[in-house]
Amino acid sequence: MAREDAVAWSRFMDDALQRVQVGTVLEARGTLTRLAGLVLEAVGIRVPVGSQCNVVMDGVAPVLVEVVGFSNDRAYLMPAGDVHGLCSGASVVPAPPYVSIPRLGDTPRDVVAAAAGVLRLPLGDGLLGRVVDAQGVPLDHGGPILDVVAEPLDRQPINAMDRDPVREPLDTGVRAINGMLTVGRGQRIGLFAGSGVGKSVLLGMMARYTKADVIVVGLIGERGREVKEFVEDILGAEGRARSVVVAAPADAPPLLRLQGAAYATAVAEHFRDQGQHVLLLMDSLTRFAMAQREIALAIGEPPATKGYPPSCFAKLPQLVERSGNGLNGVGSITAFYTVLSEGDDQQDPIADAARAILDGHIVLSRSLAEAGHFPAIDIEQSASRVMHNVVTPEHFELARRFRVINSRYQKGRDLLQIGAYAMGSDPGLDEAIRLNEGMTEFLQQGMYASSTLEQSVQGMDRAIARQAAAR
Repeated sequence: MAREDAVAWSRFMDDALQRVQVGTVLEARGTLTRLAGLVLEAVGIRVPVGSQCNVVMDGVAPVLVEVVGFSNDRAYLMPAGDVHGLCSGASVVPAPPYVSIPRLGDTPRDVVAAAAGVLRLPLGDGLLGRVVDAQGVPLDHGGPILDVVAEPLDRQPINAMDRDPVREPLDTGVRAINGMLTVGRGQRIGLFAGSGVGKSVLLGMMARYTKADVIVVGLIGERGREVKEFVEDILGAEGRARSVVVAAPADAPPLLRLQGAAYATAVAEHFRDQGQHVLLLMDSLTRFAMAQREIALAIGEPPATKGYPPSCFAKLPQLVERSGNGLNGVGSITAFYTVLSEGDDQQDPIADAARAILDGHIVLSRSLAEAGHFPAIDIEQSASRVMHNVVTPEHFELARRFRVINSRYQKGRDLLQIGAYAMGSDPGLDEAIRLNEGMTEFLQQGMYASSTLEQSVQGMDRAIARQAAAR
């Protein structure tokens, strides 16, 4: 072989070796064959579930889709945008990988995900103070997001034995919650109510007054007008500086509503892994389940419970279990999920499933809201499963005695309203009647008023002191 040929061959081999090391992937193409309802079908493309693809057609902007299932050689795709203008025969091409060269520290799973085009969205300190959609695109007209890195949404769950138990109380600024339903740092708790009872307003109170390093708000499937109102009227300039808002309103495709919940959780995980204490507010968990129902039914999954397919009940714990305390007590995510009880039915399948996987539930009563009682927290139906682990014995005993007196009054309320009760017939009810006005005053609070944990306990103690004085 001539010397020139040897040099050329060496250069060719060096170039081929570099391409192999970089991981150049041959492009695969499929063909769109069917569009029915929410789901698209394609043949001729073999990519993993969860991969991102583009549907390309002349004269139409590319449509981003995600692979949500398959049957033999047929792939089921869920669009993340408008499919108007697409027709049979359009090309389906895997989306370009977000990271083409493996980075130092990447696991084999990360490398495979990058090569497959699995969605990676921006995470980092640059998100603080910003409002983004489910794809990480800014909605606040604040320019591009800086100081972020693209990371996959799918994360490995933390080993349960590596998490510290919930032992430290968290001050939410809401008197009824601090005193009667004390929340622990790292707890997951649900706000259960029908529509228009005050869930969003109560979330706003906690966003303003809870002691946390970072606040992540996920507005999933709710009214679009609430996004700007939440940012400007509820968070304000001071609260927004330490907050990240992820918005996927009701008019967003179901894929983006699911993605928005996962993105908000991933943002919270990022700050928790840095050792910070995060407050995650998600409104609402029910809309997340409804989005999964729409996707599952569209690809043919049979309904199981009141129209919800089994995958809905599998997705809920996968999302919720990602919050909580971090590895070996470093960082935490305290999460509040709103749960919409359709028709104020607390036995709604999603409400019932959420109650089983969360660490407590706060029930908002429509009758209290209609009577002008705010926040409309039904103390009798609400519970915090970690309260006994995060408060002193004295605090716990005060809350127990408060519940007993409140329960006595509620049970005798009908007799009082019809005038069938004579004072002196029941000493316990007599006592509850005398104290009811002060107890009701304690449980009520203005939406722009704050009460610390210490002030809440003192207020509850004063109600008990009145009991002692009445005796």
